[in-house]
Amino acid sequence: MFGMSVFQSVLERLKAEQQAGTSDEDVGEQAFRHGIAGFPQGFVIDTSPSVAAFDAVAHAYSEIAPAEMTQPPVMPEYLERTSLAEVAAELAFEEQETATTLAAKRRRFAAANHPDRLPAEFRANATARMKLANMLIDEASRRLPRDNRST
Repeated sequence: MFGMSVFQSVLERLKAEQQAGTSDEDVGEQAFRHGIAGFPQGFVIDTSPSVAAFDAVAHAYSEIAPAEMTQPPVMPEYLERTSLAEVAAELAFEEQETATTLAAKRRRFAAANHPDRLPAEFRANATARMKLANMLIDEASRRLPRDNRST
């Protein structure tokens, strides 16, 4: 094996094991029982899931009443405010707005109202609110003085 590449030495070893009648399963079983050369015995562990773990999870879910699991989510009251005036009041624009403050308002509003973050039942209202907020913020950005647009 000296003077061979690592790959060649591995191939020679595999050939020798095949000629000796050792199957891949036998080699794997030996490595599992006796460890892997160069690693301590505790390196190879049994990772098969235990029945006790499955029973514990099943027990935890069985304690939840079926009615609690099937109740539809309740729409937060802020999602019911879908008029232009209501969304504008939530955004609370001020005279001294800058591009930075408008971007922050957009991010805060999207964090609470983005349709992808809400249950399917609320997405229509969330979409309407996001459209209105984006329109209002875009309009406020256009009205900024030229020197405040890039801050």
